[in-house]
Amino acid sequence: MAVVLFVRVVAVALLHPPPEFTPLGCDSSIVLTAVFVTSALLVFVLVARLASNPIRTYQIVAAVVLLFSFLPDIYLARSQLPGANWPDALALMAMHVAAWAVCVTMLTNLAAGNGTQ
Repeated sequence: MAVVLFVRVVAVALLHPPPEFTPLGCDSSIVLTAVFVTSALLVFVLVARLASNPIRTYQIVAAVVLLFSFLPDIYLARSQLPGANWPDALALMAMHVAAWAVCVTMLTNLAAGNGTQ
């Protein structure tokens, strides 16, 4: 959460998005990060139980999901919504990458330390 909020603070300071552009708002950043990081944890538990090589499988699943997570941001950048533009969409994508990097690194390192292959 802290890394995502740090990226958000930097993005808002650099881009000065209009107040009506709520995707870069603090509330939506916190709620969506909590929901999707919790989902990432649940997916990791499921992969750890079912996959023969859970760490590698999770890394692949997480990378694919990260790419799919960019689709709403791309749509947003191309939309006519107030305040929506490519710099703001790229900031949202940077927040996705930050959450992805922390989740994948922490979960796979914890699993490797516990003997999960």
